[in-house]
Amino acid sequence: MQSNYKQIGDYIQLVDERNKGLSVKQLLGLSISKQFIPSVANIIGTDMENYKIIRKNQFACSTMQVRRDKKMPVALLQEVDEAIISQAYPIFEVKDEKELLPEYLMMWFSREEFDREACFHAVGGVRGSLEWDDFCTMKFPLPSPEKQSEIVAEYNTVKNRIELNKRLIQKLEETAQAIYKQWFVEFEFPDENGKPYKSSGGEMVECELGAIPVGWEVGTLEDLYKFQYGLGNRNPDNNGKYPIYGAGGVIGGYDKYNSEDAPVIGHMGEYCGAVVFAFGKHYVTYNGVMCLAKTENLKWFCYLSLLSKDLMSHTRGSSQPFVSYDMLYEVQTIIPNHEVAKKFDSYADKIFININLILQENQKLTELKDLLLSKLATIKN
Repeated sequence: MQSNYKQIGDYIQLVDERNKGLSVKQLLGLSISKQFIPSVANIIGTDMENYKIIRKNQFACSTMQVRRDKKMPVALLQEVDEAIISQAYPIFEVKDEKELLPEYLMMWFSREEFDREACFHAVGGVRGSLEWDDFCTMKFPLPSPEKQSEIVAEYNTVKNRIELNKRLIQKLEETAQAIYKQWFVEFEFPDENGKPYKSSGGEMVECELGAIPVGWEVGTLEDLYKFQYGLGNRNPDNNGKYPIYGAGGVIGGYDKYNSEDAPVIGHMGEYCGAVVFAFGKHYVTYNGVMCLAKTENLKWFCYLSLLSKDLMSHTRGSSQPFVSYDMLYEVQTIIPNHEVAKKFDSYADKIFININLILQENQKLTELKDLLLSKLATIKN
């Protein structure tokens, strides 16, 4: 090990500030992907004064079940100035930010090699928790503050580009949804003269969903999709080249795939009823329902029809909500004139081609980000 490697515990200190007086309201959770997320915990009847306050540039971590999850969840708070988090999470901070940048330390925590070492030190059977003292004895390379700033700036350039692309993808998809609403909710699709159908006096007929254009029908999602569950009963992540999609997005990589270009609906848990479009060859885990369009050349109309439904309101179960085939097949939807739907798909296809290109760029940027993290082990002043 190089001489510039230092023990983590020499540069950090625990912080235990409680939410006395309930001065802080925002409650966060900690994800296994090393990010802060809005908490979904049931806090009814909970004494929130016992919750810990975490402030900007402080870390929260979980030392429990490290071996089982093959990760040590740890995140650096930067998005807000302060929040509260469960008292189960240790909170710590860098002792001297002039000597060690919190962002640089977070980069070290983001490495796969760090998680493997944490698993090695974990004790207590299959679940394997990491003792705080063992965490503190783990080592990391400590270059000069100037070198740390250079490394962090390079890393943030890539990371910020990825985040910018994600926002652009969101805007493009919102544009597609707005056009869908204009055509299939407001019925202002172009008529044979290129004018908005409904406001130009297009003929309408009453049905159980209200007035719809003449020649259109009311059906169910069964008319648009064949549904099937993803393969397996656990996340099969093995760093393969095919992204694994759940309703929360990409959750790993696998060396096989079971479909191409299909939306995925969250089957149960936090993202139950949520919809994400899985571009390209993909493998779907047990917590997702694949939606295979029955008409290939109408896949964007079918996808945006899914997004327009409040599938969350159709979930079942109390303690653990879920969606099932029979529920999805019963959801009503409008079945438009085929030519109108086909014309819409040709418009939407241009939008989603751009989305796919940006996703491919993000994949390359993510690979570059991972490469920068891997190079930390060889950093010198």
